[in-house]
Amino acid sequence: MSGIGLKKYDRRDFLKKSGAAAMMVCLGNQPSELSSQKHRMLKITSINSNFEREPLVRPFGFKGGYLTELWQSISKLSTGQYSGIGLGTQSVLYGDSDLFAQYPEAAGNALMYSVTQRALQMVKDIPFDNPVRLTEQLIPALIPVARQLTDNPGVSINFILNSLISVDNAAWMVYARENGFNTYDAMIPEKFKPALAHKNPKVAVMFQVSYGMPVSDIVRAVEQGYFVIKIKTGQPGSQSEMLEKDKVRLAQIHEALKNKTSGHTPDSRILYTLDSNGRYEKRETLEKLIDHAHKIGAFSHILFIEEPLPDTNDEEVGGLGIRIAADERANDEASTLKCIELGYRGIILKGVAKTLSLSLKIASIAHEHQIPCACSDLTVNPILVDWQKNLAARLTPFPGLSMGLLETNGDMNYKNWDQMRQYLPKPDAAWANVKRGVFELGPDFYETSGGIFDSPVHYEKMFK
Repeated sequence: MSGIGLKKYDRRDFLKKSGAAAMMVCLGNQPSELSSQKHRMLKITSINSNFEREPLVRPFGFKGGYLTELWQSISKLSTGQYSGIGLGTQSVLYGDSDLFAQYPEAAGNALMYSVTQRALQMVKDIPFDNPVRLTEQLIPALIPVARQLTDNPGVSINFILNSLISVDNAAWMVYARENGFNTYDAMIPEKFKPALAHKNPKVAVMFQVSYGMPVSDIVRAVEQGYFVIKIKTGQPGSQSEMLEKDKVRLAQIHEALKNKTSGHTPDSRILYTLDSNGRYEKRETLEKLIDHAHKIGAFSHILFIEEPLPDTNDEEVGGLGIRIAADERANDEASTLKCIELGYRGIILKGVAKTLSLSLKIASIAHEHQIPCACSDLTVNPILVDWQKNLAARLTPFPGLSMGLLETNGDMNYKNWDQMRQYLPKPDAAWANVKRGVFELGPDFYETSGGIFDSPVHYEKMFK
């Protein structure tokens, strides 16, 4: 299973294909398709923002750390005639694990929210004809701001991108209303539509397994119909301690699931993805985990391994016999091209962590090079799940599956998830609920774009 869709990639062919794209990156990210689309120039005249602190059921561990709450950032942009509200879920641990360790959890969140405020102030001085252009200008302007606010000259770009989510989403809403777009498909600029040309009737849900989740809970999830199990690896400790913990954990889970079946996979096996969030410092350590997967019979169940190496490690990951997918290291067009050259054969899109604007660019590069994409979560709120679902629903079906692939784990992590679901415009819609491990997306989902164009009443009240 892990070898399905893995094709040989000729280096000369790659360089030929990537050269033009890289040139576009160097020329300022101004693709002709965007330039040729004439939309009204938008000028933001007023801004506002707020946030809510949402507690988690239990400490949520990844990247060797633990979250206890997630701040929901809300931004409002107005042109005078139209306004738009955008949401963002802040995850400082995902954005910059070193910074997360440097500050108390609430202080780290306050710093990220401060970057959001600076971005909102900047937006008032940047006329734009589409949100992609706006984000292109905001990102470089925010780098020195984030460095100063955090007192960290090496602050990760992903911390900055996470701070921009609510701003970017609000910009998309204003852009859509100013131009009369009332569907997701109409809103997406022409340049990016080839990468989002599918309308999957189903999207598989990756069921996330945190470090401490009981194996009995994982078995229960499979019995409820989940068939793609996302296992958090890279546990706390030294590299040797981490590896041993991960080997034991994988063996325990595989022993419980190896004889379970699903009608959604070609050979009826339950599939695993392993997400290390860059905790494996060297390829050779990763190879030991893969060897262990072979030894216990789990290798053929692994669909892909996500972001095993830190983004500072440029070792090639081809030749491992298994698909390696990039997440944190794929944060713009140039870095995505570099990932492909290093042998990454999957790209994890996080419109809820790196902005929709940037995710469209990344998806387009991946599509041009026939690299499949899946959508991963940031433990976001229900409204953002539907934003991410719109992206996942339009991607080419993931190899080894006949559908798109999306992770959502808020239901198992937020203390107030049921209440948060009531903030959805259509909480009882068929496409809003997981059924036997999938989101079923009928014509009504695509006609309404999952409700993302409806006013989020709960959040609107914050500005009255």
